Amino acid sequence: MDGDFIVPFARRGSIVGADELTMITDLVRSGDVLSAGGLRDQFEARFAKHVGSRYALSVTSGTVALELAIEMLDLAPGDEVIATPQTFQATLQPLLDHDVRVRFCDVDPETLNLDPALLRSLVTDRTKAILLVHYGGYPADMDRIMAIARPRGITVIEDAAHALGTGYFGRRPGALGDIGCFSFHSTKNITTLGEGGMITLERDDWAERIDRRRNNEADGIYVPEPAEEPFLLPWMKFSADVYRWTCVGVRKPGTNATMAEAAAGVGLAQMDKLDELVERRRWIARRLDDAIARFPGTRIQQVPDGVEHSYHLYTFFVDHGRDDLVRALHRRGVEVQLRYFPQHLTPEWRWRGHTSGECPVAERLWFTSHMNLPCHPGLSDAQVDHLVAAVEASLHDLRPTHQRAS
Repeated sequence: MDGDFIVPFARRGSIVGADELTMITDLVRSGDVLSAGGLRDQFEARFAKHVGSRYALSVTSGTVALELAIEMLDLAPGDEVIATPQTFQATLQPLLDHDVRVRFCDVDPETLNLDPALLRSLVTDRTKAILLVHYGGYPADMDRIMAIARPRGITVIEDAAHALGTGYFGRRPGALGDIGCFSFHSTKNITTLGEGGMITLERDDWAERIDRRRNNEADGIYVPEPAEEPFLLPWMKFSADVYRWTCVGVRKPGTNATMAEAAAGVGLAQMDKLDELVERRRWIARRLDDAIARFPGTRIQQVPDGVEHSYHLYTFFVDHGRDDLVRALHRRGVEVQLRYFPQHLTPEWRWRGHTSGECPVAERLWFTSHMNLPCHPGLSDAQVDHLVAAVEASLHDLRPTHQRAS
């Protein structure tokens, strides 16, 4: 089966319906602006309240969110950034634009998140930031990570693209480190019409800089220096500020990363559904956990008390025969995508000097035992039943003959 799957991996990680269509229709009929208007402001305020951050600044994608967040580091040649290898390429690609050393920190074999037990040994006096991911919606061990980073003045950037709806001992990703970056891509836990992103943070100066950049203004260093203003008609008043400030340096030019009003409106409607959408993911995950845990040689993720996994990705591990299991599921109509190839082994990072053996846990798990299964609210009950039955049958068939007989 090469085309249609009975149980597909997520093309859409959310459900878009009448509420979102009504929001778009009302906006179009209202005659209000379609960019940088009231819906964007409402969405940002709603998101900041949910995450527990002071600021939430919407942008056009999660990738742009990461680019702008990394710009706040003001990286200089010779600086070092510690990063996870277990992520999508967008997390790390902005670092390729900087003359810095990236030190990959291996992952915890249970969560696939950056392993804080290995982190301390990678910190040097040149370490500027830690760039981590809450893999699949399982939050990283942030208390231990921040205990290392905070006393040393190291900035922690959370790639929280998987983690909307995740809980961490009464708090939420995006407000656990210094900067949080979210994605509203089609496959994520909520969407803003296919693309979109959000940056969450506390610092006033970073919020001002990011706001300028996303609104086509230079990220410059400005000092007040009033100059004589020419006569300005009322419709020219917006330009008055150009006579009140002097720029003494430009870090980056401005860009247009403005989230459209229609996208923000859909985001607001999606936030109303977030709890329901995430609970559906958790229900599917419980079904899979119950089935898989009965088979020797498998390992499911154990979620401790106080942690709420949002299951953007459902992950488990097998001791033997991972590739055979993928093929068996494929034959039974289940689409499997393994997320993600270890980033330090991709061509661009090998070009920067990284090699195999650098993160042995991430490498071993990805190449031999790491499994992801479809887990998204677009699956019907019948599809979930088929998924569970296919997993059980495939695991049964892959067991040694003497185990099947028993």
